[in-house]
Amino acid sequence: MSDSSSPSLQPIDVSLTPQERFEEYLQTRGLRQTSQRKTLVDQVFSHHDHFDADELIDRLPRKGAKNYVSSATVYRTLREFVDAGLLKSFQLEGRTVYEHDYGYPQHDHLYCTRCRELFEFQSEPLTKLLDEIGVEHGFRISGHRMIIHGVCRECSKSRRKKRKQDLV
Repeated sequence: MSDSSSPSLQPIDVSLTPQERFEEYLQTRGLRQTSQRKTLVDQVFSHHDHFDADELIDRLPRKGAKNYVSSATVYRTLREFVDAGLLKSFQLEGRTVYEHDYGYPQHDHLYCTRCRELFEFQSEPLTKLLDEIGVEHGFRISGHRMIIHGVCRECSKSRRKKRKQDLV
């Protein structure tokens, strides 16, 4: 999935690297760090984007190549990353999409239904409104997920241009 992350959404300082955080998670569950898990942490955290399991598999070495990871291991390890607090997952158009959680601030998304890009944003007024709603209902909010569906600026521009051409 392509990603147009807002340049204002910057990583936050964390005490452990994603690799160290995952190793800590594995130790608490009596699991061992494998070369496949290490490869996946390195691949997933080498850049910030939204992706599904198939997109991750496409970026990995093919069978027979060094650092090959099977599809089953990818799916299992992605679930472990979510359990460890490294990734968040959400459903989008029938697919499970993953994004970095560890080291990134709470944020929301705009989703273009034409080009299928996710745009990240943070909104102080939205956060304040949610806090007010929580107080009003006697509810302590621990987090939220919002995905607003619509059409991005670029897709809106291209549609208008086509319409003008159709009229000529």
